[in-house]
Amino acid sequence: MSNDSAPVKQAVMGATIRRRFHDGWCICCGIKDCRSSYRASKAIDSEPGKYYLSIQSGLQVSSANFISNNSQEEMLKSGRLDRKYDGILDCFKRVTANEGVASLWRGNTANVIRYFPTQALNFAFRDTYKAMFNFKKDRDGYAKWMAGNLASGGAAGATSLLFVYSLDYARTRLANDNKSAKSGGERQFNGLVDVYKKTMMTDGIAGLYRGFMPSVLGIVVYRGLYFGMYDSIKPVVLVGPLEGNFLASFALGWTVTTGAGIASYPLDTIRRRMMMTSGEAVKYKSSLDAGRQIIAKEGVKSLFKGAGANILRGVAGAGVLSIYDQLQVLLFGKAFK
Repeated sequence: MSNDSAPVKQAVMGATIRRRFHDGWCICCGIKDCRSSYRASKAIDSEPGKYYLSIQSGLQVSSANFISNNSQEEMLKSGRLDRKYDGILDCFKRVTANEGVASLWRGNTANVIRYFPTQALNFAFRDTYKAMFNFKKDRDGYAKWMAGNLASGGAAGATSLLFVYSLDYARTRLANDNKSAKSGGERQFNGLVDVYKKTMMTDGIAGLYRGFMPSVLGIVVYRGLYFGMYDSIKPVVLVGPLEGNFLASFALGWTVTTGAGIASYPLDTIRRRMMMTSGEAVKYKSSLDAGRQIIAKEGVKSLFKGAGANILRGVAGAGVLSIYDQLQVLLFGKAFK
């Protein structure tokens, strides 16, 4: 790229990161009025190229994946796993011992590719749907305004999912593609393109979208609970000395995010289980059939397998922002405000 185009590239970078702090909501950590995101957007205004790399590196590291407990039953059925994991630590130890540390990031390329289109589409569709509902808090009342926000957010997420769901499918298949217990340590897929190729050959386009409906429901449940709980709890908890306090806001945001994540996690389990049957002889008839079979054979508890890893990943994501602030102080002598 020529030097003349550098300012344009930097402007695009700055605009991309600033969008993460949209309407007061931080897209990275899910915290309203997140000061770290605000400072990051200010820093990028002054030196976008320098800060773009540091933030992006943190996001990519924080999205590392390993085999999730909520997919292991399907892996056992297909012979890709010889015995169950005894929790997160056992999973971590066995994967690193058998396949190396690099396997923890298997499927992360699809995750990184998916990230930017997802955010761009979410914002574009959210604005479109908000204009369709067009509720104002002062004119129509809080209830209608809140319902409009939830509906526009859910509809935007569902519409965006149509475009990027196949990448999420590919990420899940690669992250769970450990060396086969039956085939002498061979993997099922040789990379992102191979996932698409093999799935299309066996299942067609439908195979790339298996589990789509529980994903849409999961978005609606998660966003509804998150926004509803945060807006209800914040006026009660963040008052007096805690008002405007970053740590208090962070704690509340993370707690609400975790609560909403756990509540919607059964849908995520069903989604992943359905994804894992693409290319296999036996498939679930629907998301309801998947839910019924999982509960009947493994119990309700199995719908929450792997939820602990999600909670830990949320802590890691929030930690990236905190570390970013500390690095600014260490490297430049101040944190941008």
